Amino acid sequence: MRFLTRKLIAAAALSLMAGYATADVKIGFMATMSGPAAALGQDQYDGFMLAVEQGGGKLGGVAVQIVKEDDQLKPDLGVQLVKKLTESEKVDVVAGLTFSNVMMAIAKPLGDSGVPFVGSNAGPAPLAGDQCRANFVFASYQNDNQAEVLGQYAVDKGYKKMMLMAPNYQSGKDQVVGFKRFYKGPVVAEVFTQLNQPDYSAEIAQVQALQPDAIFAFFPGGMGVNFIKQMNQSGLLKKVPLLTVSTVDGTTLPAIGAAALGVLAGGPWGPDLPGQANADFVKAFEAKYQRIPSQYAAQAYDSAHLIGSALQATGGKAGDRPAFLKALHEARFDSVRTNFKIGANGFPVQDEHVYEVAKDAQDRVSLKTIATPLKSYVDAYASQCKPK
Repeated sequence: MRFLTRKLIAAAALSLMAGYATADVKIGFMATMSGPAAALGQDQYDGFMLAVEQGGGKLGGVAVQIVKEDDQLKPDLGVQLVKKLTESEKVDVVAGLTFSNVMMAIAKPLGDSGVPFVGSNAGPAPLAGDQCRANFVFASYQNDNQAEVLGQYAVDKGYKKMMLMAPNYQSGKDQVVGFKRFYKGPVVAEVFTQLNQPDYSAEIAQVQALQPDAIFAFFPGGMGVNFIKQMNQSGLLKKVPLLTVSTVDGTTLPAIGAAALGVLAGGPWGPDLPGQANADFVKAFEAKYQRIPSQYAAQAYDSAHLIGSALQATGGKAGDRPAFLKALHEARFDSVRTNFKIGANGFPVQDEHVYEVAKDAQDRVSLKTIATPLKSYVDAYASQCKPK
């Protein structure tokens, strides 16, 4: 029996290797999949691989090999991995990316390589404007967008004194800029914390002292779990409206639970958005992974289908880069989001929604769409883009 088991394992390994050997297109998928923010990258990877699995190992009818890399949220490592993927592995496409500091670090070597890149999360402002690249297409959002929709929502609600909080890195700065692009009222404080900071007692003391009308906060991954739990323990969560970006979602709500009920979130995707493509995605993701998908998973799922649409349009010829990139920009696939298309600078034009943390039909803590302040929204930097 032991010999038979070894033979079966060996046969399975050979079968897997053979499948890789016959793959027509090689895709390097890089994300943050270890450390406090691991859940974000893992959800991206799971969403992407769900699309590959549904296609029987193919995207757009073309057999694909996926080379998975973990950047560990380390910009220097990200640069090394990009060079490995483009120079040693000779991938046809690079996909993924979770954090904007890593994205900015790899932008030059990846851009200079000419290899098409399809991002599924990080969307730094410079890469949407004067540092945009002809071989970059993002199936996610430009960082400012999720904050911008909450800035408009704050205006609509009549909040007069806002406190703004985010980690001190590229995306955190983008979020604050985005919020203030629409919200022009008084800001009692802008607080930038350390990336992956675990304790927010000092910041919560500031909230108590300043007594803002509402708080805007961007704390992705484990930062969001800690921040929400500590706000709840302080008693402030039920007293001060909390408007968040990437803080309450499918990656954090299982750990936070009912403590987050009533917290607001901004973004382009939620599990209850209309459309058959979204309903099918949510159902399939929950069946496979036994959890509600996050926006990270949804964007990566879309990114896989975006790549598939380009492969289908070019007859599987990812090596014809001008044709492949043209097809990526055309984005001929059914997105899980509403009004989705790729703009001239490679970033999406899409609806931006506001969600409330609430119980779903199965009594689970999830997100419920409550408003769509920005429709078919074009990011603020598109006019500055002159692709290199």
